[in-house]
Amino acid sequence: MTTLRRTMLAAAAALALAAPAAAQDNVLRVVPHADLRTLDPVAVSVVITRMHGLMIYETLFAWDENLQPKPQMVERWSVSPDGLTWEFTLRDGLKFHDGQPVTTADVAQSLRRWMARDTVGSRVGDALASLDIVDAKTFRMVLKRPFGLMEYALGSAVGQIPVIMREEDAKTDPARPITTTVGSGPFRFNRDRWMAGQVVVYDRNPDYVPRSEPPSGLAGGRVVKVASVEWRNIPDASTIAAALQSGEIDIWEQPATDLIPVLTRARTVALDKLNTIGTQGMLRPNSLYPPFNDHRARLALAYMFDQADTMAAGFGDERWWRRCEAFFICGSVYGSEAGTEDLRRPNIEKAKSLLAEAGYKGERIVFVTTNDIAPIGRMAEVAAAGMRRAGMNVDLQYNDWGTVITRQVNRNPPDQGGYNIFLTYASGATMFHPLTNIGTNMSCDGRNWAGWPCDEEAERIRGAFIDATDEATRKRLAEELQRRLAVVQPYRVLGQADLPYARRTAVTGVLASPVMVFWNIEKR
Repeated sequence: MTTLRRTMLAAAAALALAAPAAAQDNVLRVVPHADLRTLDPVAVSVVITRMHGLMIYETLFAWDENLQPKPQMVERWSVSPDGLTWEFTLRDGLKFHDGQPVTTADVAQSLRRWMARDTVGSRVGDALASLDIVDAKTFRMVLKRPFGLMEYALGSAVGQIPVIMREEDAKTDPARPITTTVGSGPFRFNRDRWMAGQVVVYDRNPDYVPRSEPPSGLAGGRVVKVASVEWRNIPDASTIAAALQSGEIDIWEQPATDLIPVLTRARTVALDKLNTIGTQGMLRPNSLYPPFNDHRARLALAYMFDQADTMAAGFGDERWWRRCEAFFICGSVYGSEAGTEDLRRPNIEKAKSLLAEAGYKGERIVFVTTNDIAPIGRMAEVAAAGMRRAGMNVDLQYNDWGTVITRQVNRNPPDQGGYNIFLTYASGATMFHPLTNIGTNMSCDGRNWAGWPCDEEAERIRGAFIDATDEATRKRLAEELQRRLAVVQPYRVLGQADLPYARRTAVTGVLASPVMVFWNIEKR
């Protein structure tokens, strides 16, 4: 039996889970970048859970392909001249998957839960004086001070997203992920066919009423054109590539970099970019414990290895990545690299000096990572090697991605199930804006993202940016913030990647979006 034949049979076996035969022609089969482990998009900020959330839930506003907020569940809204009172009215036709109408009681409780969990939500919560229900379709937000980014925040597609749940679900402890999956979005979660680690199935919601506007990014009409979407977990990249070429799957969200040349030559496969703002690599230290509770130890990371080495390990050919020291994404409106002129090449002696100043004496550094997402594992190896050259005692621990996610939010000491450092990447749509960049929130209240760095000066500047009412002031403050972050290093910027997704040429309608969504897609 030939190697190709064995590969094709393996692909067929991996995809041969039970499904209604009559529906197969209109089923979109997708290999996403990770397996779905957590069902609550308000409890965690991982991308696969966010994708899941956007399938079954909706938000009050949504970002279009230019990352501008547009109304989604909201029909109309107004703000008082002093900027302190916002009133919103829901659009007609909103109904949960259990048949109950969406009301402002659901909205109010969902927003409170989101404000308790998310970094963007916490900024809204800090400005909020009261959230009042006017009637079943209208609610009012009264603020203590103006918050000019309200629509942008309520449409956030990053971090823990502000999805609208049933009131009974949203009343649960925001720190405990819910396991229910009753939303009001264009797809319904098919729990009967969910097989953890193998397949996740979403069926078209026949009761969903889309907006009338054309789709753009996450905004506009979410018209579902397939009967169902199946997410398939196939660990072997060669098997996925063969299955894509044979038509066993339709979309590969993040193709392996070493197989991109093969896919480029395949007549039945097209490679496209999901958006124009790319992805940022990041090395995130835990600032709760030595040595990275001292900013000098975090700064030392910037001198230990070359961005080019980590990005090449993770993403291959340089046409798919670029050097960048901007916390807010090179090429974006706030993409300054100010303050990083000395950080652009390794300097091991400088790194050692900074570690000594921070009091590091060779203690074990727990570095948690995974090979489930290949670029993360490969980049972690390069980073760990650089850390060892600088004299750090690195314990590189490989886990499945679900375990890494769980450990990321574990505040225990590194020798009690916690960690010292991990590596990941985040979408440019998340990282380009000081309001949504999860890594640059250095709030000292402990409500920021895993790693929990604290710097009052950085937060003062970020707060001024968020409160600014004109774009010129925001740009000035973004550069000032970039300079401060270059010193205190909440995370080490590793560069930017701009990888494609792969699809069958018979698949059309994939939208340019912060994350991949599956409405508007057709199979010819």
